[in-house]
Amino acid sequence: MSKNTHNFPIRVYYEDTDTAGVVYYANYLKFAERARTEALRESGIEQASLFSEHKIGFVVRRCVVDFFKPAKLDDLLTIETKLNDINKVSMSMTQTIKYGKEKLVALEVKLALVDQNMKLAKIPEFVQKAILNIFSQHNL
Repeated sequence: MSKNTHNFPIRVYYEDTDTAGVVYYANYLKFAERARTEALRESGIEQASLFSEHKIGFVVRRCVVDFFKPAKLDDLLTIETKLNDINKVSMSMTQTIKYGKEKLVALEVKLALVDQNMKLAKIPEFVQKAILNIFSQHNL
């Protein structure tokens, strides 16, 4: 694990699969969202308090997904999240969903920060510092 990667384990449950026991494609987006949320939580940032206290929140601006192989019922997956860039109003991440060492899905995600009116907002310094800390910026 490199110092700028956050790893999040997730088990595939029956509810995540289709009738063949294969993960339904849209659920990979849910898995990736959970991994990003947990990375933020580990940095000390909780999305609910960001919105309730600061009236701001992250939204997905862009997401490109490549599917390589399917995950199946009971697989223990790892979602690797890497911060590629962070600026005044957005950040980009690469997420890789793996089963063991095998890459199943790759996502390129751009998140923007918006206010309660869904207008772009500046990422507060304390949020930037927390994110940079959890992802340790040695490779940016």
